[in-house]
Amino acid sequence: MPTETGSHLELDIAHVLFVDVVGYSKLLIDEQRTLLDELNHIIRSTAEFRKAEAQEKLTRLPTGDGMALVFFNTPEAPVRCALEISAALASQSRLRLRMGINTGPISGTVDVNDRSNIAGLGINMAKRVMDCGDAGHILLSKRTADDLLQNGYWGQYLHELGPCEVKHGVSVELVNFYNDTAGNAAIPAQLRKQQRRRIRLRRARLAFALLALVAIAAAVFATLFFRRQSMSGLDKSIAVLPFANLSDS
Repeated sequence: MPTETGSHLELDIAHVLFVDVVGYSKLLIDEQRTLLDELNHIIRSTAEFRKAEAQEKLTRLPTGDGMALVFFNTPEAPVRCALEISAALASQSRLRLRMGINTGPISGTVDVNDRSNIAGLGINMAKRVMDCGDAGHILLSKRTADDLLQNGYWGQYLHELGPCEVKHGVSVELVNFYNDTAGNAAIPAQLRKQQRRRIRLRRARLAFALLALVAIAAAVFATLFFRRQSMSGLDKSIAVLPFANLSDS
């Protein structure tokens, strides 16, 4: 794993799978522990996890209500792992997950407990992508989707969703991954809400523009009307001629 030494920052490109238990904070402590144990067992049992770990191409990070798996082999690794997790979940309904995948730069760091950790845009963006989803979603960043499209097999399962605004006003281009057995084909609730807000905003702007045009047209009409009235008044004015004495005397 890359490390940071002094002022020199070593970066590497990683493929990150963020996994989150939906509704975790609403559970009792014993329920949280049980579900996390189940999640750990399911993920450790996936072939992609075991293969990457055996090759020393995997770093695991606990996140409280889930985990981040950082793969250092191929962009397909986190996607295959997500599919294997989804297949394992099909046999039980208690564990509801959402997943986000991103490829990007990361760097090694040390946390407050002097343990190795990972930071960087690659892992931050994976979490932001995941945060946009609902239970069952496997969401990808556009960067990851573009990498997968280099293999024609994946294209049939990639569905562009467009931008989703996350923390600090950052906009993330989302791609939804699903097939007949994995993923969630529905548009994420957060994205639907943002799309409705953008539509309302566009309508409000259009209404404002139309009102402005009406106001301008009314002003022009009023100006022309009063100018015509003024000219009409001048046409009907009485001319006073000099007095001429027409008597014979």
